[in-house]
Amino acid sequence: MQTRPLGDTGIEVSRLCLGTMTFGEQNSEAEAHEQLDRAVAFGINFIDTAEMYPVPPKAETQGRTEAYIGSWLERRGSRDDVIIATKATGPGLGHIRGGPRLTREHLHRAIDASLERLRTDYVDLYQLHWPERKANFFGKLGYVHDEEEDATPLEETLAALKELVDAGKVRAIGLSNDTPWGVMRALQLADAQGLPRVASVQNPYNLLNRSFEVGLAEIAHRERVGLLAYSPLAFGMLSGKYLDGARPEGARLTLFERFQRYTNPQAQAATAEYVRIAREADLDPAQMALAFVNSRPFLTSNIIGATSMAQLESNLASESLRLDGEVLEAIEEVHRRYPNPAP
Repeated sequence: MQTRPLGDTGIEVSRLCLGTMTFGEQNSEAEAHEQLDRAVAFGINFIDTAEMYPVPPKAETQGRTEAYIGSWLERRGSRDDVIIATKATGPGLGHIRGGPRLTREHLHRAIDASLERLRTDYVDLYQLHWPERKANFFGKLGYVHDEEEDATPLEETLAALKELVDAGKVRAIGLSNDTPWGVMRALQLADAQGLPRVASVQNPYNLLNRSFEVGLAEIAHRERVGLLAYSPLAFGMLSGKYLDGARPEGARLTLFERFQRYTNPQAQAATAEYVRIAREADLDPAQMALAFVNSRPFLTSNIIGATSMAQLESNLASESLRLDGEVLEAIEEVHRRYPNPAP
């Protein structure tokens, strides 16, 4: 398993990261522990979660994912050989703290609750799940500025995160679902005011959504704020299992109609082309899609997720897959015809 530096923190993380948002909804506690055991045995040292998980977010299940990871950490009796990342929820989910904000008071409450569920004294990476200001994320296009927005100043948020770092509850901080302006503003404030420097940005990145390359890839290189890529299989679309309107029993898009980001006609047409490329090269389509993400020079870690051990084994196999020049050029040709069909 390759490792890569997490910004300038001195922390080394595995190129594959185990995503856990299905734990507590599609996966039981025993299944979660089985996945965690297998991932670590394979060489993964990086586990990503969030206070709002599992998804879809619901009041009755909120925090269950962290609790499952916590019971696993307690059972195995070892903490320091794994890198645990979690996230503080931004505005929009009223069942968390009566309406979560990224204020000093909310962040202190959030980290303490996460640490209790995770049964640990610290997290290695604490991320802002999405910004409090109005911005384009979750596939939104067409930025419209709101002069009246009520957002916590980023200075307050970063100062609160510094308190968590100083208290030993957090080792490093990161952003998620953020824009080039958001990342650069956070870095500017950190440098000017002696606040923690963000080490990573967790954004979507896959063959159907390469928008990270437009503005954030240069920042990743020049500022050492690498990508933690989520949805590398575009909610499973790139496996090919949803082609021609198929909805396999128990699959995410079958169970949860809310996940429609990657199902528009252009995305489906591009998916069919990527699946064709994989099959003509005698490759598994999902493994090809993951290997493409793994190969990106701005990547820090690729967040894989699974609801079955068979899926997990397939995802793990992408670590050793190297795509040849012919396959990469075929991928680029499709991308030229269908550029970012599901941003």
